[in-house]
Amino acid sequence: MAKSHKRIDGQMSIFDLLASFQSPPEPHPGGLNIKYEFQGIISDAIKHCRLSRWEIAGRMSMLLNREITKYQLDSWTAESKEQHRFPAEYLPAFCEAAGSHEPLRYLAEKAGVFVLPGPEALRAEIKKIEEEIRGLQKERQKRMVFLGGMNGDGEKKREKKDQGE
Repeated sequence: MAKSHKRIDGQMSIFDLLASFQSPPEPHPGGLNIKYEFQGIISDAIKHCRLSRWEIAGRMSMLLNREITKYQLDSWTAESKEQHRFPAEYLPAFCEAAGSHEPLRYLAEKAGVFVLPGPEALRAEIKKIEEEIRGLQKERQKRMVFLGGMNGDGEKKREKKDQGE
């Protein structure tokens, strides 16, 4: 079976998440055998984490108060290790250690539900949007000044009038 990889390069906004949510199709025999897809999701989360596998294992060990090794992470993500499975009870610690909620989101989606970010994540998303708006406003202002310089004062006045100033 081929591995399925999902991209983790950007977190969806809550509105994108809600808009994209669809009820899963009726399960068919083997339709929820997600072993290889889930291994790919865990592998991608590790690849995109700023921490090494050793550091992720160390953080998980601290969070779980039990030893998790880099070799365990390797066996949980290796297609060749057919009998090794990622334990569901370790998932919250993994998500925290790797800084990715994608594995949890993936499992919830397969179960026909979705995961919403907590209040702090929403506040961070709002802050990011506000910063983007400020940056775009600055870029717009630079272009307006440049356009005014290219077209002379008459064009500037027309632009101000168009803006309602």
